[in-house]
Amino acid sequence: MAGPLDAIRVVDMTTVAMGPYATQILGDMGADVVKVESPDGDVFRNAAPARHAGMGAAFLNFNRNKRSIVLDLKSEEGKALILEMVARADVFVSNTRPQALRKLGLDYESLAATHPRLIHCGMCGFSEKGPYAGRPAFDDVIQAMSGLAALQGHNAEGGPEYVNTIMADKCAGLTAAWAIAMALYERERSGKGQSIEVPMFETMVSFNMLEHLAGKTFRPPTSAMGYERLLTPHRRPYKTLDGYIGLLPYTNAQWQRFFKLAGAPQFIDDARFANPVKRSENIDALYGILADLVAKRSTAEWLALLADADIPMARILSPDEVLEDPHLAAIGFFAEAEHPSEGAVRTIGIPVTFSRTPGSVRRLAPRLGEHGEEVRGEIGKGKGAGQD
Repeated sequence: MAGPLDAIRVVDMTTVAMGPYATQILGDMGADVVKVESPDGDVFRNAAPARHAGMGAAFLNFNRNKRSIVLDLKSEEGKALILEMVARADVFVSNTRPQALRKLGLDYESLAATHPRLIHCGMCGFSEKGPYAGRPAFDDVIQAMSGLAALQGHNAEGGPEYVNTIMADKCAGLTAAWAIAMALYERERSGKGQSIEVPMFETMVSFNMLEHLAGKTFRPPTSAMGYERLLTPHRRPYKTLDGYIGLLPYTNAQWQRFFKLAGAPQFIDDARFANPVKRSENIDALYGILADLVAKRSTAEWLALLADADIPMARILSPDEVLEDPHLAAIGFFAEAEHPSEGAVRTIGIPVTFSRTPGSVRRLAPRLGEHGEEVRGEIGKGKGAGQD
């Protein structure tokens, strides 16, 4: 069965993670994604580890369901070919700076004149509307500027900390994917394309501030910024006698059941924890008590004790243990496949399902320029039109 974006053609001129994640999602959902690379290739091809040069693990995971063509956009032939490709596409996605796109004639205004149905998605560090426009941006920089590093290190003795994943890149990639899908839906009604700007900085500020704007949501402010439940020093994986668990009683009934099962019924009627408002006001004390109680039993004891209590709880898993998780195994989330050049590889599943038009992994990440001849043939161009 074809995915929900079957027959949608995407020209992907993005590199590293933010853009490739967005276009991978489109590819997973059935779109025909052609990845346009420079003669040197996407820089993420060189991110270790790798079996062969130019085919690093991260690149493999961000670039499935795509075809690759190499174009030298400094040459007239290369520029002409990409314009031909875009003219036949539904979507053009790029993380090239707007000034460079204008020089190539790949900005929205230039393309829309002859291709009014085109969805043009520009991914960047900062909105072109503000004074930061054009500044370089990577995940670490955006985590720093968006408040995330300060929030993550709120209780760390060493100061701000980065989240140990490229969160800004991936959040922006997800945002671009849904924005493009929405624009395609709107095009079905209006018949018109449009330009989309997805800036990392603004995306992450929006993502972070939904709960952490807190008291400054109101004018004048009713309290400081920061969602207190998340910022208490006691909110962390709880140490048991022999390991750690993640545990979150949340509703009144869940807290009451927890205190009863934990052998601490004296806290059931404690006025400090009687309702969500009181618990929020006394969150440090509440989570401190929770930590003390958890430390008195082993991980296995807690898993058995709370198994039927309908309280959110889990053993802390290492990344290696996630690969062996029985739920993920049952749904086949991690699968093995044979890559044409890299041999046996593990693939990551598509997290969402559609009852009629599911996504699929139809092809693994391409070698540099692997589909150049194929793409040229589709648009009636020979080898001389660019560089492979």
